[in-house]
Amino acid sequence: MMNVNESKEYVIKKLKSTKRAGISDLIEHMEELGFFTAPASGGNHLCCEGGLVVHTAGVMQYAEKLGKLFYSPEDYKKMKSSIIIAAGLHDLGKAGAFNKAYYVENMIKDGKPTKANPEQKYKRSESKPYEINKDMLHIDHPQLSVKEADLYIELTEEEYFAILFHDGMYGSLAYYLKGHERPLQTLLHFADYWEAQFVEGKELPESQQAADDEEVAF
Repeated sequence: MMNVNESKEYVIKKLKSTKRAGISDLIEHMEELGFFTAPASGGNHLCCEGGLVVHTAGVMQYAEKLGKLFYSPEDYKKMKSSIIIAAGLHDLGKAGAFNKAYYVENMIKDGKPTKANPEQKYKRSESKPYEINKDMLHIDHPQLSVKEADLYIELTEEEYFAILFHDGMYGSLAYYLKGHERPLQTLLHFADYWEAQFVEGKELPESQQAADDEEVAF
């Protein structure tokens, strides 16, 4: 698993390698959204600052490995850019949309007020450090991902489908997916599920956090 700075560099390099029209503008938008500092989840995998880009880099790596296994060399060459785009942008909506952050700090009550200290105090939850922003309407993150990507680049139909349904039968759109699975969508789901469930913990390993601290700020 790469640290945050390595992951950011990897994701940007891979996305630019597709030479998709508008990709540089999209990357600037990702920076503005806070994609490179956002958590990957509220209280599950990599629920820490920078977790989203580390998760994304991991999914991109697994997706490319699976692509080389699943596709013939000729087909993989044709699909390589789509694999990079779909994996690199699948969780873009978790950075935010409509000028709002998707995740915000989950603040919980810290003790009970007393006569001596009547003011209620709050602290960030240790078990679930982040929560979905209550100021956002209930739109699932895959839908926000395609929305934000569509502002700057033209997704192919397969890329759009893969990102929208990357949570597979665990997603809110599972009813619409059943019986309509596609190769790129299934590949992305496998890579995402494996990375989130079997590779990542809640926090970055201490050695990687230390490596990030030594880097110059973005």
